[in-house]
Amino acid sequence: MGLEIFAIGAPNSIILWVALAFGFYMAWSIGANDAANAMGTSVGSGAISFKEAVIIAAVFEFSGAVLAGATVTDTMRRGIVDPLLFNDAALVGTSHGDVIFMLGMVAALISAALWLHVAATFGWPVSTTHSIVGAITGFGLITVGASNIDWWTLAQIASSWIISPLCGGILGYLIYSLIRKMIFDAEDPLVSVKRWAPFLVAPVFFVLALVIFYKGLPGVDLEGYGIGTAQIMAISSGVAAVGAAVAAYFVRKIDPPEEEAERKVYVDKVERVFRYLQIVTACFVAFAHGSNDVANSIGPLAAVVGTLEAGEVAAQVGVPIWVLLLGAVGIVVGLATYGYKVIMTIGTKITDLTPSRGFAAEFGGASTILGASQLGMPISTTHTIVGAVMGVGFARGMSSLNLKIIWQIIKSWVYTIPVAAGLTIGLFFLFRFLWNTFIYAL
Repeated sequence: MGLEIFAIGAPNSIILWVALAFGFYMAWSIGANDAANAMGTSVGSGAISFKEAVIIAAVFEFSGAVLAGATVTDTMRRGIVDPLLFNDAALVGTSHGDVIFMLGMVAALISAALWLHVAATFGWPVSTTHSIVGAITGFGLITVGASNIDWWTLAQIASSWIISPLCGGILGYLIYSLIRKMIFDAEDPLVSVKRWAPFLVAPVFFVLALVIFYKGLPGVDLEGYGIGTAQIMAISSGVAAVGAAVAAYFVRKIDPPEEEAERKVYVDKVERVFRYLQIVTACFVAFAHGSNDVANSIGPLAAVVGTLEAGEVAAQVGVPIWVLLLGAVGIVVGLATYGYKVIMTIGTKITDLTPSRGFAAEFGGASTILGASQLGMPISTTHTIVGAVMGVGFARGMSSLNLKIIWQIIKSWVYTIPVAAGLTIGLFFLFRFLWNTFIYAL
């Protein structure tokens, strides 16, 4: 599926160009909200500046999307609605089911993007996947009916409102509590970090390598390269060993402060170690996000392109490289121009973060996402990261958490699916009216 799609004539070209425009807007909204989630802890802790976060996103989100992005995407997220139903003229009520489907995909694209934009304006970190799922649900309700909605799957997705932050929070709490006990509460934190750094870094690099393999390479046929589970474990173990060796080398070069009484200086030097770990973690997470989430998030655009190309609705469609490029550019632009609001919420408003706390939250979130994906648990990356930050704050006491902000975030999660569904319904009726009025009756 290449650029020959642009040779189609009116009226289908109208749908294509509208889908392209709002596909970029969707990608921009993802950058403003979803990508900002991944960078929030690093910026909020002071490990990197906002400018550095944009540079990391530009390099790793873009390379993840283009080099290892998903080459195939489900046209209906998570199987909420079977797209092949739109080829049934009796069910849809028209022989132009493909047009109905494309109008619905454009409506879903716009509504999901609008909700992400609104949420970013208020600094609410919400789930891109949930926005798309809500939009698809609304479209399915008014076209193929409630009986053809997979309500059990939808309920499982909604359950991640509880599962994701709870799992992320528990791991974030445990990891930070362990770091504080082993290092910061020690008599000499600098000596402790030199002793424990290799043992701390090894599992971090092991988990991050697994995240890349299992979450960051959806478009790469690993089995075709002879890479199975055993090889993945071996490579990840090798990455962990190299990371531990490098950490051991560099922490030994950290000199103790000249004045032994300056405990704050000790703590600052220890925090510097976690700053570097956060930078590495941010790069891994950005690559995995770009490769795994870009194609899925702009799935409605790929669905429109695939339907125009094939002349009928398909259960799965290919994702052209130019669509991935559009999504990657949009994400980087969105983060650079509007992502600071969500970054401020994640990084500064939930709880006070330092590099060690931010690292605990990022590592806890990444571990949760990896474990849940292997167990088949419904989980949201956004909700997991927020939960991990909350867990780190809770490790320092309830007073360390901004409960007002947390309540606002939770409400935004609950709003996401119904708001996206309602917007899609309204937009679909508008588009169908315009199509019937100015082009031909469906």
